[in-house]
Amino acid sequence: MISEPVYCTREDLKGALDFKQTARADSAIDRALQAGARAVDALCRRRFYPEQTTRMWDWPNGQRARPWRLWLDQNELISVDEVTSGGGVIDPAVILLEPNQYGPPYNQLQLDISTTSGFVGGSTHQRNIAITGLYGYRADETAIGVTTTALDGVQTSVTVDGAASAQLGVGSLLRLDDERLLVTGRAMATTSQTLAADMDAQAKTVTVTVADTSGYAPDEVLLIDGERMLIVDIAGNTLIVKRAWDGSTIAAHATGAAIYAPRALTITRAALGTSAATHTNTAAVQRFDPPALVRLLSLAEAINVVLQEQAGWFRTASGGSSSSREASLDALKGLREQTYAEHGRKARLRGI
Repeated sequence: MISEPVYCTREDLKGALDFKQTARADSAIDRALQAGARAVDALCRRRFYPEQTTRMWDWPNGQRARPWRLWLDQNELISVDEVTSGGGVIDPAVILLEPNQYGPPYNQLQLDISTTSGFVGGSTHQRNIAITGLYGYRADETAIGVTTTALDGVQTSVTVDGAASAQLGVGSLLRLDDERLLVTGRAMATTSQTLAADMDAQAKTVTVTVADTSGYAPDEVLLIDGERMLIVDIAGNTLIVKRAWDGSTIAAHATGAAIYAPRALTITRAALGTSAATHTNTAAVQRFDPPALVRLLSLAEAINVVLQEQAGWFRTASGGSSSSREASLDALKGLREQTYAEHGRKARLRGI
């Protein structure tokens, strides 16, 4: 099960490898997704997901710091809520996050030197400065839709409206109001619609007639009786589908058969330092979006983990007329280099 932030979803990897829907495959995929995300973090020497927390620094410290500047190093900031020094709260108006030209992420916090503010000593130098804020690379988000159920402070499942659910998957990081939630599972839920015309058990019959197609989206999987179908297009009041999807068996379906879709999400509440809260029905759902290269490399790393695991970590490729060698993975290496060049945290020298 997904237990930590990842940068692509279970559904992304299944689509890339054409995996069928099985619990055994899900377990292997989830391991690979987490390994792939952490590999990207290690390569770039930063974490890309946003985390709300408080972190502390000694002062004065080994940075040869001036009294108005604090280097954050790997503790990069997206935004700040409160800064204290020596037990006192620093006025937010004098706090400057740098580099302001292209942050976030911000790798240093400065105090406006046109004021009298400065980092000061307390009863001890240990953990003298505390910064509460949103740490990470960026907090880019996409508005997905709204919930169709209300949430109390402890519920671990939520349903998202139709077309939006196709844009979510296991591993998606969501935000409802100020609370972040990690999607750890998906289950079928009724779409509140039924089949408007009979379907026979032939693969050439690829149209599903419904009363209203506005609540559906391409790439969404439907369940009618025991058969899964993948929506590939929408025309008028008709869904164009691929039959017998995900290893299910093609079958005939009668008018009035209930239509289900994977819109019930199992979630981890209060993720990444946020607090569980109540949310009303039709609460806006925001999805965290990592940088495109980070998402792509994370998927590639996860695919590599799955394939190597299947091959006992000895995947080979042709190496000549009669020899073999371990797969060189040149394309993956090139993607790693491109991602690090664009998003890696580079070494720097501090001025004294």
